[in-house]
Amino acid sequence: MSPLRRLLAAIAVLLIGLSPQAPATADSTCESLTAAALPHTTITIAESVPAGGYTAPDGRVLPSVPAFCRVHGIAKPVPGSAIGFEVWIPEQWNQRMLMFGNGGYSSAMDFVSMGGPTLAAGYATVGTDTGHTGDDPDMFVQGAANPEIIVDWGHRAVHETIVNAKLIAEQHTGTKPRYSYFIGCSTGGHQALMEAQRYPDDFDGIVAGAPGNNRVALNAGFLWQFLRNHTPGNDTEPIIPAAKLPLLTNAAVRQCRGRDGGLATDGFLTDPRRCSFDPATLQCPVGDAPTCLTKRQVRAVREMYGGARDPRTGRQVYPGWPVGSEAPVIDAAGRVLTGWSGYWGTTQPARANFWRHWVFNDPNWNWWTFDFHRDLRLAERKLGPLINATNPDLNPFRRSGGKLLMYTGWADPVVSAHDTIDYYRKVVRVTSGGRERETREFARLFLFPGMTHCGRGPGPNIFDTLTPIVRWVEQGAAPAEIVATKYVNDNPADGVAMTRALNPFAC
Repeated sequence: MSPLRRLLAAIAVLLIGLSPQAPATADSTCESLTAAALPHTTITIAESVPAGGYTAPDGRVLPSVPAFCRVHGIAKPVPGSAIGFEVWIPEQWNQRMLMFGNGGYSSAMDFVSMGGPTLAAGYATVGTDTGHTGDDPDMFVQGAANPEIIVDWGHRAVHETIVNAKLIAEQHTGTKPRYSYFIGCSTGGHQALMEAQRYPDDFDGIVAGAPGNNRVALNAGFLWQFLRNHTPGNDTEPIIPAAKLPLLTNAAVRQCRGRDGGLATDGFLTDPRRCSFDPATLQCPVGDAPTCLTKRQVRAVREMYGGARDPRTGRQVYPGWPVGSEAPVIDAAGRVLTGWSGYWGTTQPARANFWRHWVFNDPNWNWWTFDFHRDLRLAERKLGPLINATNPDLNPFRRSGGKLLMYTGWADPVVSAHDTIDYYRKVVRVTSGGRERETREFARLFLFPGMTHCGRGPGPNIFDTLTPIVRWVEQGAAPAEIVATKYVNDNPADGVAMTRALNPFAC
């Protein structure tokens, strides 16, 4: 069992204690839901699943599930849209719904989470394919041929899914959900913020992890990283090779740990903003060597730290990634996890297909011709209204009684923590006129030191977000801290390496 699954199992016990389960009052058999009357939606599968081991629709084996009603539907709100979704309603339903977000541009539903401890705790669990099949590049090719797929992925699929899920649960049990929650990270965090902004009545509590909500600019940031790390026209030889990225992270940690709010023994940075690391300290006296940076490499790193900018106006397009996020992380199995090199691209920029198919509709698009003034404005006009979740006016969500818990890792090389902080600060200004105490009544941001994208990394990276959002929504107890754990080798069986109690970010 993974560390996260072990943690969720413990959470499930707590949640059961918080919320005694009540048997569902059946209004229909599970199988009869194929005849359910739903707006522009067809139920294609409605089957009773017995307790025990279960093979999910994607072939993954779930070792233990409670008895539940599995429903698969397809919503077609407009011509060209076909949103697949699943709703799993346990026999012992606690009148709560929990929807799990997606990752990247993939249509895969998180069946492991859907069939995990929260289902056993009585939650009806929900997922969607976001209206397409496959991942990059298939997603971008499909979206270029059918723009409704872009709309579905951008915001419509999650909304249509949760609306249908609530109706299905009511038709099956005779009762409406008392509370609805959404948890997602990365694209799931993007979906979370899109829901809070566009559909403020869909969920009572939302958890947005490492949100890629500034989507057009984020992809421009990936493009910037690639272009600044290659000689024009040379796509195969990065200026600073991936093998040298640990030099940066290690040097920054040695220089700043113990003076950035963390411990002198930490192998990560607690607050990179307090680290004035200069990559020139690693410059080779002469020539090049594996243990130092050339002058050209120092320049390239500085440009990547600086982030993407419009060359004509100087406007920051997307912030650079924090100091301490550069090096790939090697997990206990020897796998290389992210790092800058994972998201500046290989022989082409990361997410090149976004630009190739969605922005320019040109399979032969050449990234070396990209203009960060002209072309970025084109992308923002064309796609921003559909896929960006950057509106800081969350007053409708606050008025609906919604609570928002955001989090991200300081060592995340995918979604820059600086961008998440920028968005939170805008929310404070717009919703509360700069009075952060008022914003904290419904929205809080937590920053995890040394954590990479949605988990892992050398810092504390396993934590519970469901219990805090449930207590906040249902008991009015806002999370004053989140306790995060780092296990040895990221494996609970190997023991606890550290724990940290983290307070909400303050502007």
